[in-house]
Amino acid sequence: MIVGVISVKTNNQGKLTLLSFRWPRTRFVVTLGFVLAVFVGAFLDRYLLFNGIPPDSTDDFQLMAQAWNLIDHYYVDRPAVRHRAMTYAALSALTDSLGDSNHSTFLTPEQARKAGSAVEGTLVGIGVEIQSKDHEAVVVAPIEGSPAQQAGMRPGDVILQINGHSVSGLPLNQVFSRIAGEVGQPIALTVINPRDNQKREVNIERANIKLNNVSWQPLPGTDIAHVRIAMFSDGVTADLRAALLEIQQHGLHQIILDLRNNPGGALDEAVGTASQFVASGNVLWEKNAEGRLKPIPVLPGGVATNMPVAVLINGNSASDSEIVAGALHDAKRATLIGETTFGTGTVLSQFRLADGSSLLLAVEEWLTPNKRSFWHRGITPDVRVTMPSGGVVLRPVTERELTSSEIHASNDSQLLGAIAWLNQTTSK
Repeated sequence: MIVGVISVKTNNQGKLTLLSFRWPRTRFVVTLGFVLAVFVGAFLDRYLLFNGIPPDSTDDFQLMAQAWNLIDHYYVDRPAVRHRAMTYAALSALTDSLGDSNHSTFLTPEQARKAGSAVEGTLVGIGVEIQSKDHEAVVVAPIEGSPAQQAGMRPGDVILQINGHSVSGLPLNQVFSRIAGEVGQPIALTVINPRDNQKREVNIERANIKLNNVSWQPLPGTDIAHVRIAMFSDGVTADLRAALLEIQQHGLHQIILDLRNNPGGALDEAVGTASQFVASGNVLWEKNAEGRLKPIPVLPGGVATNMPVAVLINGNSASDSEIVAGALHDAKRATLIGETTFGTGTVLSQFRLADGSSLLLAVEEWLTPNKRSFWHRGITPDVRVTMPSGGVVLRPVTERELTSSEIHASNDSQLLGAIAWLNQTTSK
């Protein structure tokens, strides 16, 4: 399970400051008057946008104020009347009413800070990715160099207890909340691995973790490299480029680009990623509220523009993952394998509010190079392959311990489908 993070363009609404200046010469008075008039008009527009009540919404604001005052004066459970909680609930409801589920949203100050940290490629915790399998929390893989890896956690470990309390059967979000904590705080996990059926106690100290968002592994018995991008954090393009060059040096000629469960990140990194595989054209189009289209071109210098590519996608591939998948598909550079993506097809801008909270609002729509919309629709795979019930997604870090027969005996049907497709394509 990966916590959703979205592509962000930041618009910081800071305070306006009038700078001191000397009165100009007479010949500049008319020009200054015009400039001041424009400035005052812009200032008033800004003031009304961020501080005033829109003229056509007075009745609606009065209705909200009436409900607020009724709760504030008459609700019987007085400790439950918390003004900041009411404010945040109202702001969340405002964005929810747009119907842009899991994209346009309200973030508390703490959530806004965590979202920024994730896009920058860092997180706080022990550094494991877990999935739910048969109502158990199963470790897919520890992040390389993380406290979890250093403490000896292994892929396939089933988490039985956290700090002495059983988590068997708990929803995954509750397991995550119990694992989460501050830097330096210790956590004790009781785990068991099906390979040896040995129960172990693992003691870990939470830390700041630099995410390794690009990983790859040669698939044994093939000339295929399995390349996974976990999230489009800052620096992913450079990491991917280095990985692709290393892959070529190892004599591998085909790529499986794994974007499954990738929630997005920084738009520039998506453009840079697609540009490693596409030689020319556009990565995407941006359409604004007036319907005007702006092309976002491919960046020159891609290092894998001729290598056969299969792209793995699923229902949790969102935002930048969909941009990359759509770009490679429309350029006829890859076949998409898996399941229809999430459908997050908009540019998200962050508007900071006075207390450090934020509104993330969709301000432009993304279109594929062929001008196809995927907002609320998703990107449809060329070859549909669903994961079996209880299937576990293989990662490059887990494949290092597997033989070719063990990989083909796994239940990652999507990865196996990509291998089969590449083998079939190159044999023609």
